[in-house]
Amino acid sequence: MLSAAILATPLGSLQLIARDGLLERIAFPGTHVERLPPGDTPVLSRAVAQLGEYFAGRRRAFDLPLAAAGTAFQETVWAALAAIPFGETRSYGDLARDLGRPRAVRAVGAANGRNPLPIVVPCHRVIGADGSLTGYAGGMARKRWLLELEGWRG
Repeated sequence: MLSAAILATPLGSLQLIARDGLLERIAFPGTHVERLPPGDTPVLSRAVAQLGEYFAGRRRAFDLPLAAAGTAFQETVWAALAAIPFGETRSYGDLARDLGRPRAVRAVGAANGRNPLPIVVPCHRVIGADGSLTGYAGGMARKRWLLELEGWRG
């Protein structure tokens, strides 16, 4: 069953969506999936608690059951994103090389942009090769805020 929770954060109200005990999506304001039944499921409760701790500066990693559905390549990229430690960044080229596909920089960028679980799967930690901020589905101000929360001083 699909259920949702709304979490007020410094970035606006996030909609957390779960299905069958797994966190499936985190939606930024303006991209919420409408008309989902509110739910108080264990995974939504855990996600709300862990995200609250993250935003309060008390959590560096998430421990949640996830169900991000994508292509095999997207899921490989999302796994690489999840491995980027708190407070560190990588470039799209770094990720492509780490995946053994050094010429797939644009494909890595496209997969990064389709990450359905931002923050928990930290796509905000990917920056340009020159250290500049690059696109973010949640908007550049949110990306900068998340990186600064983690100690980035760009």
